[in-house]
Amino acid sequence: MDNMMKHEFSWLQNPQVFEMGRMAPHSDHKYFATMQDARVDHCSFKKSLNGVWKFAYAKNLQIAPVDFYKVDYDTTSWGSIQVPGHIELQGYDKPQYVNTMYPWDGHEKLAPPEIPSIYNPVGSYVTEFEVPKAWEDRPLYISFQGVESAFYIWLNGEFIGYSEDSFTPAEFELTKFTKKGKNKLAVMVVKWSSGSWLEDQDFWRFSGIFREVYLYTVPRTHIRDLKVETDLDAEYKDAKLKVDLQVEGNLSCEIELMLRDAEGNCVKTAVKEVVPKVQFEEDIKAPYLWSAESPYLYEIIFFVKDKVSSQTIEIVTQKVGFRKFELKDKLMQLNGKRIVFNGVNRHEFSCYNGRCVTKEEMLWDVQTMKRYNINAVRTCHYPNQTYFYELCDEYGLYVIDEANLESHGTWQKMGAIKPEHAVPGSKLEWEGAAIDRAKSMLERDKNHPSILIWSCGNESFGGENIYKMSQYFRANDGTRLVQYEGIFHDRSFNETSDVESQMYPKTWDIEKYLLDNPKKPFICCEYTHAMGNSNGGMERYVALTEKYPMYQGGFIWDFIDQGLLTQTKYGEKYLAYGGDFEDRPTDYNFCVNGIIFADRKVSPKMQEVKYNYQMFRIEVSKNQVTITNKHLFIGTEDYTLDFEVLRDGKLYNQGTLAIDIPAGKTKQIDLPIDEMILPGEYAITAKLCLKEDNLWAKRGHEAAFGQMVYKVEDEVQNKISEKVIVADCDVNFGVRGEHFHIIYSKSYGGMISYKYKGKECISAMPMPNFWHAPTDNDNGNKMAHRYAQWKIASLYPTVKDIITSWDETKAVITYVYQLPTVPATTCQVTYTTYGYGEVQVEMKYEGTVGLSEMPEFGMIMKLPNEYNHVTWYGYGPDENYRDRKEGARLGIFKNKVLDNVLPYVIPQECGNKTGVRWAKVTDERGNGLLIKSEEMEFSALPYTPHELENATHHYELPKSMHTVLKMSLKQMGIGGDDSWGACPLDEYLISSHENMCFKWSMKVI
Repeated sequence: MDNMMKHEFSWLQNPQVFEMGRMAPHSDHKYFATMQDARVDHCSFKKSLNGVWKFAYAKNLQIAPVDFYKVDYDTTSWGSIQVPGHIELQGYDKPQYVNTMYPWDGHEKLAPPEIPSIYNPVGSYVTEFEVPKAWEDRPLYISFQGVESAFYIWLNGEFIGYSEDSFTPAEFELTKFTKKGKNKLAVMVVKWSSGSWLEDQDFWRFSGIFREVYLYTVPRTHIRDLKVETDLDAEYKDAKLKVDLQVEGNLSCEIELMLRDAEGNCVKTAVKEVVPKVQFEEDIKAPYLWSAESPYLYEIIFFVKDKVSSQTIEIVTQKVGFRKFELKDKLMQLNGKRIVFNGVNRHEFSCYNGRCVTKEEMLWDVQTMKRYNINAVRTCHYPNQTYFYELCDEYGLYVIDEANLESHGTWQKMGAIKPEHAVPGSKLEWEGAAIDRAKSMLERDKNHPSILIWSCGNESFGGENIYKMSQYFRANDGTRLVQYEGIFHDRSFNETSDVESQMYPKTWDIEKYLLDNPKKPFICCEYTHAMGNSNGGMERYVALTEKYPMYQGGFIWDFIDQGLLTQTKYGEKYLAYGGDFEDRPTDYNFCVNGIIFADRKVSPKMQEVKYNYQMFRIEVSKNQVTITNKHLFIGTEDYTLDFEVLRDGKLYNQGTLAIDIPAGKTKQIDLPIDEMILPGEYAITAKLCLKEDNLWAKRGHEAAFGQMVYKVEDEVQNKISEKVIVADCDVNFGVRGEHFHIIYSKSYGGMISYKYKGKECISAMPMPNFWHAPTDNDNGNKMAHRYAQWKIASLYPTVKDIITSWDETKAVITYVYQLPTVPATTCQVTYTTYGYGEVQVEMKYEGTVGLSEMPEFGMIMKLPNEYNHVTWYGYGPDENYRDRKEGARLGIFKNKVLDNVLPYVIPQECGNKTGVRWAKVTDERGNGLLIKSEEMEFSALPYTPHELENATHHYELPKSMHTVLKMSLKQMGIGGDDSWGACPLDEYLISSHENMCFKWSMKVI
């Protein structure tokens, strides 16, 4: 490196300058001085610079500190900052969230490669270090694992280099500029550079040194880079191990290769003389093969030894998974088997630290994916930290490794495609930057068996430069495929992608492709958009994997909500979204699309994901279960078959059976269950559970289940009713029985009092309800605009007619409500009160042509908030909806009313349960109300739909004074094909043109 090189700020907006002085990328292998160090994963050649650095913030380059990198510059008055970490989360600048538009939109009108000048924050960092004595006379390097988006580096006043690409390592040699004692390291980070035009991902716009920084040295002979490839023979039995090493330093050495299995047994050894490029090619007989189902890892240990003294100079370790991934017969195949991706997209994100994610958080993510049957992850939309890939190797997840490239806002403007400014496109000046990002990712990550596919990036249109990226991948790695979705919008370089990869297609569009003699297999790189209360209809996509071999799965968008933990001005903590930091422009809550909440709590959507992705199809009959093992490589040896029989929701019988079902096979198993003769509703559940603890779950963890429900009918028993006393007065219609007294108002139009033993049980009249608080998907498809009449109908019905009648054992009152709709329509509610205290309710509606679909058809009522315990016999345990109930099961479940308010960042419809036969809403003593129906949808919340709808954050919700019950014949599905226009499928909508009748009952208990 030329030590006279000077820094230039003009590089920031020159796309042809994306590095100066940066070292070539290399593999992320580990190296050690001794085997003892290797055993404890301690590298004595590495020194962390993580910690507190001196820091100065400026909103642009013009006012940033000048010459701060010089040795005599005084930084004692500066502030401090934690490294790694984002500038915006440590009291400097502010977080900003935008989706496709660039963050400067509305502030400065720019075109690629221009950068903002008025507001383009600059962080100036300074720290000091001493070179360890043991490292004297050795080369010294520095590694920045992630800096966003561009940075300059100086050591002891001398300029060292410059780098862009926020998500791959940038390394520099420092040897010539070090001195004894303290060395001053200075770094200037600029938030936006020309590289930022290639980093328009759908995420918070942070900056700073957000991944670890460390110094390192190397021994006198050092394996700088290694490449491991495995290949299998035609029978996928025996393997060939190929290793390429790049060695630097003293070449008077030899390298011994030792291959060890997972138990530490030596499988293979070989020795080579050291030359700059060393190659090993070894035959391995019948190795255990790696897959997500059985992630068996071998380990290669390289011993670099002095030829004369036989002293070990360096030890390098590398995990190896023997596997073969290929495109064969137009199918993606792993080890000779057609693969299906039950996948999810994952941003690196922490609600506490943004994209500065801890190892503990990464481990939690991987274990959670495994527990919920997710087998694949796409690193949207940039390379992740090395540790994440190590976890995927070890735990078993298939990975699409995605290059740090997205330029969405350059070619799509408010939904319209305008590609004239698209970058990198086919523009020569952007070619180098695009290829550099591909190279940096591949060279670091190439040895991870979990990575099956390289991705050229995301939503960057098309063009020759992205095609050249794909060709770079192919030229340098023949063991993986290449994926890029953008060719869907620009077919001029259609061979960029080895697979047809689309976002949010409708199932019928996928089928159309698959039925038209396709040349490539199809995956959804993004589907079932998990924004808020969502993921309805997911099972339709999963079903395609069994119907069409060339449909090979998809990746849910996405894993975790990008919500940042902050607090209101009153000190109340909450999870914030775009706009909450006064960041403008913003795309508000479009950053919260996860099946996991931002604080890493599992959302109810995971109940559905787990079922749809389960690897056993379980079909239950009265005394048999048919199980299909959908795994490709493993049998059921790690599982037991547990079954239970519920009678009217209560445990009636249970047992455990041993099973043996090889991969891909189906078996029918008899259950030791006698024929049921006692009347009741029976639910037989069969589930596969782990026999023992493993890496990602405890013994007894349920991997899959199936359930069958049937009834043994009984003769109808007519209840012996006691007499009622009716007071048909001028204004009210009163009904009294033993212990209860109910008043129906003729003037207000409903039940105004329901007392039991003198205690009032309701807070407000039960009323017809046609509305739910709009979900994020509803807002995206403008549901409220289309269906607004039904909100008004729920709020402002008027009584058109009242009809009363009674006899000795019952009293009947019918209200006919005029609904304020155009055209006008009516709704009729009849209350029949029996002497034994039960009130049967019937709600009727006559279909009316000319009205939109309605969100819900049912009734709503309020109880005092002391009734805060809920027990229901229906589907659960988590919330479920007509189009998201595959993962729910019939049983008796309980929780508290407040538990049903799900923490979707914007309050919305939540807490619903389908197939409810009865529900009890009680106080601490068990007193309350019993709601029954043949089958209904039900929720108990502390808020009305209108209160939920009026809040944009949970802290805005009023103090709850009531428990709000909704009993519905049905409510519309929640949808989820996308969140910007897709409606629930027609079969999950509620037509207002048809007659409807809903019957339910209530009784004080």
